[in-house]
Amino acid sequence: METKVDEIAPRIYRLSTFLPAVGPKGFTFNQFLVDAEEPLLFHCGQRALFPAVSQAAARIMDLRRLRWIAFSHIEADECGALGEWLDAAPAATVTHGAIGCAIWLNDQAPRPPRALADNEALDLGGRRVRRLDTPHVPHCWDAGLLYEETTGTSSPATSSPTWAIRPR
Repeated sequence: METKVDEIAPRIYRLSTFLPAVGPKGFTFNQFLVDAEEPLLFHCGQRALFPAVSQAAARIMDLRRLRWIAFSHIEADECGALGEWLDAAPAATVTHGAIGCAIWLNDQAPRPPRALADNEALDLGGRRVRRLDTPHVPHCWDAGLLYEETTGTSSPATSSPTWAIRPR
């Protein structure tokens, strides 16, 4: 299993792992890394993907620098490896929407999460991401995405292959 790294905007990386045995034609799982003063990982992936994805992320930066971990909604392909990422990044804080924190993260995360309100911005130091609640899109009522204001890129709502680049 190999995870490819693509820089999709300045210091924003897509980490893509293709699994040919998933579904009739295979499936690509993606995580996104925003390299800033306080780096953010969007989507943790499944536990089985952690070795490949973390090795790919380590080619970009020291994983101990990771400060924020976020995901679109609570399912194994978005946050199954949360514990592994928190072990690799001891200073990292999980952040998610208020609903996701209330129904899962406040109870299950090994460290207290940071709830973001709809349309709230998080300053990463040189980058700002804004949480946009998208209930039930793609799946659960805790769903949301992040919009990186400095470069005008947004996270996918699912494990889709690319981020959308929004015109300024």
